Amino acid sequence: MSARETALRVLVACRKEGAWSNSVLKDYTQQQKLDRRDAALAARICYGVLQNRLLLDFYLKQFLTGKLRDLHPVVRDILHLGLYQLYLMDKIPESAAVNESVTLAKKFCRGNRNAPGLVNAVLRNAQRNAQARKEPVNLSERYSHPQQLLDLLAESIGKERLEPMLQANNAAVPTVVQVNTLRITTDALQQRLQDEGVQVQAHDWLTDCLILTATGNLEELASFREGLFYVQDAAAKLSVLCAQLPRKDDLQVLDCCAAPGGKSFAAAIATNGKAQLYSCDIHPHKTALIQNGAKRLGIEKLQALCHDATEDVPDWHDKMDAVIADVPCSGYGIIRKKPDIRYKDPASMAELPLLQEKILHRQAKYVKPGGVLLYSTCTLLKRENQDVVNAFLKTEPTFYLESLPLPSPLKEDSLGMLTLVPGEYDTDGFFICRLRRKQ
Repeated sequence: MSARETALRVLVACRKEGAWSNSVLKDYTQQQKLDRRDAALAARICYGVLQNRLLLDFYLKQFLTGKLRDLHPVVRDILHLGLYQLYLMDKIPESAAVNESVTLAKKFCRGNRNAPGLVNAVLRNAQRNAQARKEPVNLSERYSHPQQLLDLLAESIGKERLEPMLQANNAAVPTVVQVNTLRITTDALQQRLQDEGVQVQAHDWLTDCLILTATGNLEELASFREGLFYVQDAAAKLSVLCAQLPRKDDLQVLDCCAAPGGKSFAAAIATNGKAQLYSCDIHPHKTALIQNGAKRLGIEKLQALCHDATEDVPDWHDKMDAVIADVPCSGYGIIRKKPDIRYKDPASMAELPLLQEKILHRQAKYVKPGGVLLYSTCTLLKRENQDVVNAFLKTEPTFYLESLPLPSPLKEDSLGMLTLVPGEYDTDGFFICRLRRKQ
């Protein structure tokens, strides 16, 4: 299977099944045993089309003789693939972009005899008129974010921060990893990775954090298999560091929505492996993922549990020195990694604040007097972030906001709260809040 066919199959699966592109792409790449070059091309085309779907439709309208809505969905997907290669990739020969798209139409649209000719005609027209094509003036079409989503985001982060964030959402995402200092120093890992052919750069403001390029399949690296690092964005790692967990043997830490385990791993490393960690998730296959990750990293004092964060565990009441509540959210801070999130109906996520408040109140019961409760999300919406925290504080008088220990150049939005916006500090979008229970 070619890279372009793989990309098309992923796009069709995402559209038909509502699947997440990153998961489907990984499955197809492994099943078809694509080499590093084809896997990279498939990912670039697939994510590029998802990141620019509304822009590509804007272009299509200029070269179609009929109406966009009358196109068969697969034909539309193929035209998106071809246009993306013609207009938004600089190392693809135009003839290859057109001819390979026609080949896909012949294979995937056998019941539609006109499809190959239509694809050929539209893309040849786009090729001839590339210099004369019109460009969109509104942000929604220019950056392919539905207007309803733009309105929501602007309300939460402000209009002045909106366009830089949209640009970041459509840019290539670096691979960010955290050093497992239980097994290796940062300097030593940098050398190991370079010896394995990986390009390595230290993160600007977070220690023991590296940015990797030319990685290929990370899981094939000996340094990965030996548990010398794990993948985690700087913002997620920072959220755990904000707890300032002490290194003592009797420390009890609960991570209530832990999968895939990055924050639990960060807590274990921050405490030099001394803390007893309880890492929970509602899905059994995800708790197995956490346990396997801990084993690879050599983290021994971690217990992965299948548990619903809204359900009570009386034995945990007043027992935890720290509770990490990285709750389910709309995910609007990680659009750059999951471009399909932007097309999800916001109405389907309107009830999330109720769930988030329920989880936060439940987890608060487990914090011992003087302990820390960390609340975080990977979204930017105030209704899931500041509003949830403020509602919690109104009914939980034994908790108070506490200033975050932030590295330069980061600054709190307000006492105890931080919102990281893509395009500002080269991180995912993330919200972090630190709450302390009174003694």
